[in-house]
Amino acid sequence: MKGKRWMILGACAALASGPALASQPSEAQVRELMQVMNVSGQFAAMNGQMAEMMGQQLPCVPVDYWKGYIDKAGTEQLVTAMIPAYQHHFSADEVAGLIKFYKSPLGQKLVAQMPATLAEAAQSGQQWSRQRTADMFAELQKQGKLGADGRCPATGGGKDPAGQ
Repeated sequence: MKGKRWMILGACAALASGPALASQPSEAQVRELMQVMNVSGQFAAMNGQMAEMMGQQLPCVPVDYWKGYIDKAGTEQLVTAMIPAYQHHFSADEVAGLIKFYKSPLGQKLVAQMPATLAEAAQSGQQWSRQRTADMFAELQKQGKLGADGRCPATGGGKDPAGQ
């Protein structure tokens, strides 16, 4: 009976740990996934956007300076830094399935279209956010909680809704 109890406890522990028993993807496997997902291309696009933002914030520094922020060495450093996250969240079998998907025509279309899709979605989100904020400010003004200038009425605090 004692042996049977240990066997049952062992089976329960194995079932409870489930994914922990799945094999972890190798570094090479994760690198292949990142390659078919065009992670380096995504970094390049992010770098271009970041360079433009930095150029606006620091006009005294040429935009070309910031374009080297995520260079070849930086891309390798980022990929290496990201590998443990993939190894933590995906099993070797799951990464193999993702690689198969991203190598498919649909997966490659996703890789190609995702930057434009995300940019359009971000614009929609910004438009929604501006309208939502305006609507909420109008409601607060209607309730008398904000003045016409969008600030808290002079009741001692004087702070606007953003806390300034």
